[in-house]
Amino acid sequence: MSHDPAPTAERLHATCIAFGEFGVLLIGPSGSGKSDLALRLIDEGGFGIGTSRLEAALVSDDQVLLQRQGDEVMASAPATIAALLEVRGLGIVCPARRKDRVPLRLIVRLVERQAIERMPDPAFPAATLLGIEIPEISLCAKDVSAPAKVRCALQIITGTGRLIGFSDRNSS
Repeated sequence: MSHDPAPTAERLHATCIAFGEFGVLLIGPSGSGKSDLALRLIDEGGFGIGTSRLEAALVSDDQVLLQRQGDEVMASAPATIAALLEVRGLGIVCPARRKDRVPLRLIVRLVERQAIERMPDPAFPAATLLGIEIPEISLCAKDVSAPAKVRCALQIITGTGRLIGFSDRNSS
């Protein structure tokens, strides 16, 4: 029985945002709010649950090129849409804050609010891209707090924030 190796590159219908050196991949069906959430993340520059401002930059909107590089999945934009963001009701814009290529640290799956668990297991589930596991969360892009939740999740995953699980709360 042969085992096919994981592909080393793929193109996804998604949007990618960078926070410093870390990439966050926004995935969901057309109309789920990927570009809108990206615009809010770029515009707002919030703190999440930390003390340092986390400003976002656009990596790619609508299509994201993924490439495996060692133990990392690197995200970048196809040349034809590099630095472009669709803003519904305005058209195509070119944000001042952009990043060419970043390693992915988080996948945000955009779903309807009723599909989100109120108190999920504190361990983030992992999605597999190009044979690499990457933490994944589900959010509703329409929620006003969605940008803050993205920042919070990234801070938890990168170790600059802490998630308190049920066992932590009950042991205090």
